[in-house]
Amino acid sequence: MSAGFLLRWFGRSCFVAAAVVAGYLIWVMWGTGFITSQAQGDLRSQLAPLLEHPMSPPADPASEPIHLTGDAYAEIVIPRMSLDMIVVQGTDTASLMKGPGHYPHTADPWDDTGRVAIAGHRTTYLHPFWNLDKMQPGDPIQLATEYGTFDYRVTKTAIVAPTATQVAEPTVKPTLILTTCNPRFSASQRIVVFADRL
Repeated sequence: MSAGFLLRWFGRSCFVAAAVVAGYLIWVMWGTGFITSQAQGDLRSQLAPLLEHPMSPPADPASEPIHLTGDAYAEIVIPRMSLDMIVVQGTDTASLMKGPGHYPHTADPWDDTGRVAIAGHRTTYLHPFWNLDKMQPGDPIQLATEYGTFDYRVTKTAIVAPTATQVAEPTVKPTLILTTCNPRFSASQRIVVFADRL
Protein backbone atom coordinates (compact mmCIF):
# COMPACT_ATOMS: atom_id res chain seq x y z
CA MET A 1 0.00 0.00 0.00
CA SER A 2 1.59 3.25 -1.11
CA ALA A 3 2.10 6.35 1.01
CA GLY A 4 0.04 8.34 -1.50
CA PHE A 5 -2.94 6.02 -1.04
CA LEU A 6 -2.70 6.29 2.75
CA LEU A 7 -2.57 10.08 2.56
CA ARG A 8 -5.61 10.20 0.28
CA TRP A 9 -7.50 7.82 2.58
CA PHE A 10 -6.57 9.88 5.62
CA GLY A 11 -7.57 13.12 3.89
CA ARG A 12 -10.96 11.72 2.88
CA SER A 13 -11.53 10.37 6.39
CA CYS A 14 -10.79 13.79 7.87
CA PHE A 15 -13.16 15.42 5.39
CA VAL A 16 -15.97 12.99 6.27
CA ALA A 17 -15.37 13.47 10.00
CA ALA A 18 -15.41 17.26 9.61
CA ALA A 19 -18.65 17.07 7.60
CA VAL A 20 -20.29 14.93 10.30
CA VAL A 21 -19.21 17.32 13.07
CA ALA A 22 -20.34 20.35 11.05
CA GLY A 23 -23.70 18.71 10.34
CA TYR A 24 -24.19 17.97 14.03
CA LEU A 25 -23.32 21.54 15.03
CA ILE A 26 -25.67 22.96 12.41
CA TRP A 27 -28.47 20.73 13.72
CA VAL A 28 -27.80 21.68 17.35
CA MET A 29 -27.57 25.41 16.66
CA TRP A 30 -30.29 25.83 14.02
CA GLY A 31 -32.04 22.55 13.29
CA THR A 32 -33.48 22.23 16.78
CA GLY A 33 -35.07 25.62 16.23
CA PHE A 34 -37.48 24.11 13.68
CA ILE A 35 -38.90 21.86 16.40
CA THR A 36 -39.35 24.78 18.78
CA SER A 37 -40.75 27.10 16.13
CA GLN A 38 -43.49 24.64 15.24
CA ALA A 39 -44.29 24.01 18.91
CA GLN A 40 -44.43 27.76 19.61
CA GLY A 41 -46.97 28.25 16.84
CA ASP A 42 -49.21 25.56 18.32
CA LEU A 43 -48.79 26.88 21.87
CA ARG A 44 -49.54 30.47 20.85
CA SER A 45 -52.78 29.44 19.17
CA GLN A 46 -53.80 27.57 22.34
CA LEU A 47 -53.02 30.47 24.67
CA ALA A 48 -54.26 33.40 22.53
CA PRO A 49 -58.00 33.02 23.36
CA LEU A 50 -57.20 32.93 27.08
CA LEU A 51 -55.07 36.08 26.85
CA GLU A 52 -57.83 37.96 25.01
CA HIS A 53 -60.31 37.33 27.82
CA PRO A 54 -58.34 36.90 31.07
CA MET A 55 -60.17 35.73 34.17
CA SER A 56 -59.74 36.77 37.77
CA PRO A 57 -57.56 34.35 39.73
CA PRO A 58 -59.66 31.88 41.73
CA ALA A 59 -60.08 32.78 45.41
CA ASP A 60 -59.15 29.20 46.27
CA PRO A 61 -55.86 28.16 44.60
CA ALA A 62 -56.97 24.53 44.84
CA SER A 63 -59.71 25.26 42.31
CA GLU A 64 -57.27 26.49 39.63
CA PRO A 65 -57.14 24.40 36.45
CA ILE A 66 -54.11 22.14 36.41
CA HIS A 67 -51.45 23.09 33.87
CA LEU A 68 -50.12 19.84 32.45
CA THR A 69 -46.45 19.42 31.66
CA GLY A 70 -45.72 20.84 28.22
CA ASP A 71 -48.91 22.92 28.05
CA ALA A 72 -48.93 26.64 27.25
CA TYR A 73 -48.52 28.56 30.52
CA ALA A 74 -47.74 32.23 29.77
CA GLU A 75 -46.38 34.61 27.17
CA ILE A 76 -43.06 36.17 28.15
CA VAL A 77 -41.97 39.46 26.62
CA ILE A 78 -38.50 40.90 27.29
CA PRO A 79 -37.70 43.99 25.18
CA ARG A 80 -34.00 43.99 26.10
CA MET A 81 -33.64 40.55 24.47
CA SER A 82 -36.24 41.09 21.71
CA LEU A 83 -37.94 38.01 23.17
CA ASP A 84 -41.61 37.14 22.76
CA MET A 85 -42.28 33.45 23.37
CA ILE A 86 -44.77 31.14 25.00
CA VAL A 87 -43.65 29.62 28.29
CA VAL A 88 -44.67 26.02 28.90
CA GLN A 89 -45.39 24.28 32.16
CA GLY A 90 -42.43 22.13 33.18
CA THR A 91 -38.67 22.11 32.83
CA ASP A 92 -38.12 18.51 31.72
CA THR A 93 -36.24 17.87 28.48
CA ALA A 94 -39.35 17.50 26.31
CA SER A 95 -40.96 20.68 27.68
CA LEU A 96 -37.86 22.84 27.19
CA MET A 97 -37.72 21.73 23.56
CA LYS A 98 -40.95 23.71 23.09
CA GLY A 99 -39.79 26.91 24.79
CA PRO A 100 -38.93 28.38 28.17
CA GLY A 101 -40.41 26.37 31.04
CA HIS A 102 -42.03 27.24 34.37
CA TYR A 103 -40.77 25.25 37.35
CA PRO A 104 -44.03 23.61 38.49
CA HIS A 105 -43.35 23.83 42.22
CA THR A 106 -42.68 27.57 42.21
CA ALA A 107 -45.20 30.40 42.44
CA ASP A 108 -47.53 31.49 39.65
CA PRO A 109 -47.46 35.09 38.35
CA TRP A 110 -50.95 35.77 39.75
CA ASP A 111 -50.00 34.71 43.30
CA ASP A 112 -49.72 37.45 45.91
CA THR A 113 -46.49 35.98 47.27
CA GLY A 114 -43.72 33.68 46.12
CA ARG A 115 -41.14 33.43 43.38
CA VAL A 116 -41.98 32.45 39.81
CA ALA A 117 -39.06 30.51 38.28
CA ILE A 118 -38.59 30.06 34.53
CA ALA A 119 -35.75 28.23 32.77
CA GLY A 120 -34.77 28.34 29.12
CA HIS A 121 -32.17 27.06 26.69
CA ARG A 122 -29.29 29.32 25.78
CA THR A 123 -27.82 27.67 22.68
CA THR A 124 -30.43 25.29 21.26
CA TYR A 125 -34.19 25.11 20.56
CA LEU A 126 -34.41 28.76 19.40
CA HIS A 127 -32.09 29.65 22.33
CA PRO A 128 -34.65 31.90 24.07
CA PHE A 129 -32.20 32.96 26.79
CA TRP A 130 -29.17 33.48 24.51
CA ASN A 131 -28.78 37.08 25.73
CA LEU A 132 -29.87 36.63 29.33
CA ASP A 133 -26.47 37.95 30.42
CA LYS A 134 -27.35 41.32 28.81
CA MET A 135 -30.20 42.01 31.25
CA GLN A 136 -29.73 45.07 33.45
CA PRO A 137 -31.40 46.37 36.61
CA GLY A 138 -34.58 48.21 35.71
CA ASP A 139 -35.25 46.19 32.54
CA PRO A 140 -38.93 45.25 32.12
CA ILE A 141 -40.22 41.68 31.86
CA GLN A 142 -43.87 40.91 31.17
CA LEU A 143 -45.79 37.69 31.73
CA ALA A 144 -49.24 37.48 30.13
CA THR A 145 -51.43 34.68 31.50
CA GLU A 146 -55.02 33.50 31.56
CA TYR A 147 -55.36 35.44 34.84
CA GLY A 148 -53.99 38.74 33.58
CA THR A 149 -50.73 40.40 32.64
CA PHE A 150 -47.98 40.92 35.21
CA ASP A 151 -45.08 43.33 34.93
CA TYR A 152 -41.68 42.93 36.55
CA ARG A 153 -38.49 44.96 36.82
CA VAL A 154 -35.05 43.36 36.97
CA THR A 155 -33.23 43.97 40.25
CA LYS A 156 -29.98 42.06 39.72
CA THR A 157 -28.24 39.14 38.03
CA ALA A 158 -26.00 36.48 39.54
CA ILE A 159 -23.81 33.58 38.46
CA VAL A 160 -24.38 30.50 40.60
CA ALA A 161 -23.56 26.80 40.69
CA PRO A 162 -26.08 24.41 39.06
CA THR A 163 -26.84 23.08 42.54
CA ALA A 164 -27.81 26.50 43.96
CA THR A 165 -31.52 25.70 44.30
CA GLN A 166 -31.93 28.36 47.00
CA VAL A 167 -32.37 30.98 44.27
CA ALA A 168 -35.86 29.56 43.67
CA GLU A 169 -36.94 29.63 47.31
CA PRO A 170 -40.26 31.40 48.01
CA THR A 171 -40.30 35.12 48.71
CA VAL A 172 -42.74 37.22 50.74
CA LYS A 173 -43.33 39.61 47.85
CA PRO A 174 -44.17 38.39 44.32
CA THR A 175 -40.90 37.95 42.43
CA LEU A 176 -39.48 36.24 39.35
CA ILE A 177 -36.25 34.55 38.34
CA LEU A 178 -35.06 33.51 34.89
CA THR A 179 -32.30 30.91 34.67
CA THR A 180 -30.09 29.44 31.95
CA CYS A 181 -26.71 27.79 31.52
CA ASN A 182 -23.53 29.83 31.72
CA PRO A 183 -21.27 30.38 29.90
CA ARG A 184 -22.74 29.66 26.47
CA PHE A 185 -22.14 26.08 25.29
CA SER A 186 -21.44 24.97 28.88
CA ALA A 187 -23.53 23.81 31.83
CA SER A 188 -20.86 24.47 34.46
CA GLN A 189 -22.76 27.44 35.91
CA ARG A 190 -26.17 29.10 35.87
CA ILE A 191 -26.94 32.74 35.24
CA VAL A 192 -29.95 33.98 37.20
CA VAL A 193 -31.91 37.16 36.59
CA PHE A 194 -33.95 38.40 39.58
CA ALA A 195 -36.99 40.64 39.17
CA ASP A 196 -39.73 42.12 41.36
CA ARG A 197 -43.36 42.38 40.33
CA LEU A 198 -44.67 45.92 40.04
